[in-house]
Amino acid sequence: MVEDRLTDGVRIGQLLASEISGNEGRLRDLALADADPDVEPTPDGALAYRIVRAGEGGAGNDAEADALTVAEVYVQPDRVRIEFVAGAGGEGNAVEQPVRPEAAADAADEVGLRVRPKAVRPPRTLVFVEDGAQVKRALPVFEAVVEPALDATGNGE
Repeated sequence: MVEDRLTDGVRIGQLLASEISGNEGRLRDLALADADPDVEPTPDGALAYRIVRAGEGGAGNDAEADALTVAEVYVQPDRVRIEFVAGAGGEGNAVEQPVRPEAAADAADEVGLRVRPKAVRPPRTLVFVEDGAQVKRALPVFEAVVEPALDATGNGE
């Protein structure tokens, strides 16, 4: 039995990035943007990358301009903080369904991840991934956030 836990925030962030970018299921339309491969963790959290729902243009820099931000991932020395962003949908985006952070809160609580709201405009929901084993548990949270938009566009499974 393995007794060691992976609690390095940078490594946890790398694992999450790998799970998101390699997902061929419900999260296949998500991509990483603005990734900083040399990010150094800070106590307040350093932005490692954004997770976006790709626009109609496909992958690449032009598509990033049309992408809808789903979440921002910040690395801290011993964990990752995922900030799900509200109200990012709208006419300027390829997908007009806004991201719903309240769905993230419910899903994170359901899978046993620590969660709390962030009172800013637009509102955000913070989800904490505190060890490598929790990375897989974070995937249903992303599914809950993007699922309403997938259902509305008919791209769901």
